[in-house]
Amino acid sequence: MDTRIDEVASRIYRFSTFVPGIGPTGFTFNQYLIDDDEPLLFHTGPRSMFPLLAAAISTITPLERLRWITFGHLESDECGAMNELLAAAPHAEVAHGALGCMVSLNDLADRAPVPLADGQVIELGEHRVRHIDTPHVPHGWEARVLYEETTTTLLCGDLFTQLGDPPAITADDIVEPATRAEDVFGATCLTPRTGPTIRKLADLAPTTLAVMHGSCFTGDGATALLALADEYDARLAQAIA
Repeated sequence: MDTRIDEVASRIYRFSTFVPGIGPTGFTFNQYLIDDDEPLLFHTGPRSMFPLLAAAISTITPLERLRWITFGHLESDECGAMNELLAAAPHAEVAHGALGCMVSLNDLADRAPVPLADGQVIELGEHRVRHIDTPHVPHGWEARVLYEETTTTLLCGDLFTQLGDPPAITADDIVEPATRAEDVFGATCLTPRTGPTIRKLADLAPTTLAVMHGSCFTGDGATALLALADEYDARLAQAIA
């Protein structure tokens, strides 16, 4: 497997590894590095991909400089290499929502994690990253996203998951590809709060959507988020009917 590196916003780098054997057309696993005075990583990838991730980070900045380790929720592809990163970066800390720390990370992380309140901001230097709780959206009680305020980039985790190996970044529609992936995986929790939670993210008006599986999106992120919320509302209504 090869890991591709692309700058998707100012000093925000996407590390993408394509695994052909997952799903009907393969699947990408993306991590994001914000290179700043205090470098932040969003997603660690699974433990088996740690050597690929470590090599990718090292092309941008020395791995031992890593300061913050973050992810959307607890799954192996989001945080499987968490402790390997803590061992490699002596000053790094895991930062997650207070609920995720209490329920899981206080026990799982080799160093005590930093619990964040909803809306709390981490100052990285030029970049400012805001933690936003999104319980069960797209899945996981402790789910959350990060919003980088200076580049208006939403690090949106499993939202907009796509199949295959599309380009690193696109201005084309990503909602329809996300609906196809939802048909295959059925990974999203459909609740009365799913649509409203995504619409609240649309209020941020992001211009870059940093997606964990598939292409990033550049353009009118609010419209894409609203369309995704409508799709999930329709699926919930159909399930109830």
